[in-house]
Amino acid sequence: MPRGVWALGLVSMFMDISSEMVHGLLPVFLVTSLGASTAMVGLIEGVGESTASICKLFSGWLSDRIGHRKLLAIIGYGLGALSKPVFAVAPNPWWVLGGRFSDRIGKGIRGAPRDALIADMVPEGIRGAAFGLRQSLDNVGAFVGPGLAIALMVALHNSFRQVFWLAVIPGLVAVAVLAIGVQEPAHPGHAAATGSLGWKSLGRLGARFWAVVIVGAVLTLARFSEAFLILRAQSAGLPLAWAPIVLVVMNIVYAVSAYPLGALSDRWNRESIVKAGFLVLIVADIVLALAHGFAIVMCGVAIWGLHMGMTQGLLAALVADHAPRELRGSAFGLFNFCSGIALLFASLIAGLLWKAFGPSATFLAGAGLTAVGLLASLPLVTERSMTRS
Repeated sequence: MPRGVWALGLVSMFMDISSEMVHGLLPVFLVTSLGASTAMVGLIEGVGESTASICKLFSGWLSDRIGHRKLLAIIGYGLGALSKPVFAVAPNPWWVLGGRFSDRIGKGIRGAPRDALIADMVPEGIRGAAFGLRQSLDNVGAFVGPGLAIALMVALHNSFRQVFWLAVIPGLVAVAVLAIGVQEPAHPGHAAATGSLGWKSLGRLGARFWAVVIVGAVLTLARFSEAFLILRAQSAGLPLAWAPIVLVVMNIVYAVSAYPLGALSDRWNRESIVKAGFLVLIVADIVLALAHGFAIVMCGVAIWGLHMGMTQGLLAALVADHAPRELRGSAFGLFNFCSGIALLFASLIAGLLWKAFGPSATFLAGAGLTAVGLLASLPLVTERSMTRS
């Protein structure tokens, strides 16, 4: 595995420690300290993630156009680190929305160029393992961050704002590792001429790539923000200071499963594993909808994490499989843009359902959407249509 992939994985890990120190507490902070409704939580999560996806569309195109992916990644990670103090000083939910918006702009700027960097660094034979490794390291940060948030909440007597200030530190470490530890491979010389994302370029991406985009968007529409997992656990009796334990459990399972499943997909069929991930999400939603105790809720959270490990890195590898090298940044941007718009609608719908009918209806609706998405995607992920190029 190239050193640059490990370095990018560590960058993701430190930034996720920073982000999840905030995000693991944010839903409870919004509801209990700032008086936000669950519909507002859904709006903030949906707007944040869709903003990131819209930015990925343009940053991916720009990285193809200028041929410098690392520079855009540094700008994006830097913005993510510097947006954290907004949460610490927020007097109302609208400030949190602004902070989340800025943070997710940073994520959007860095996401597509970073994924395209990984695809540029590795040959096809280890592509699934490479994306799985980055995803696993990312999710090490995603469970270390909430765990650290719990310890700090206990030590600082439930001071949300002090924890948010401390979250700046690992974010700055991520920027330093990226600047020092990643060397960008030579970009195709003709990218500046052909990397422009116009109608002709869209046609060059091909039917196999667009099938992956549709499957990813349908899957995301059925999978709303993890903020609702935290609220579900709180409704089952989870104390405020322990709210981040939900993300710890989910991301441990995610981190442990993402790399081996990515490596398996290099030898087996990626699409079959993604389809199985749909089924696992249905099981997670049903468990979360019907659970009556905290322990059962956490089982549902763990199953949700397994679903993430079965789908997220593999979908990225499929994008790399089917996109021309000179259009990889644009391809990742398009994929994440479509998934982000789906996540906006999913989070808004989840918030409204929760407010009107409660948590059970929200997760049962998720299971139903997932089942519909699985049936709709079957013709798009056949061996014939999705064979790797």
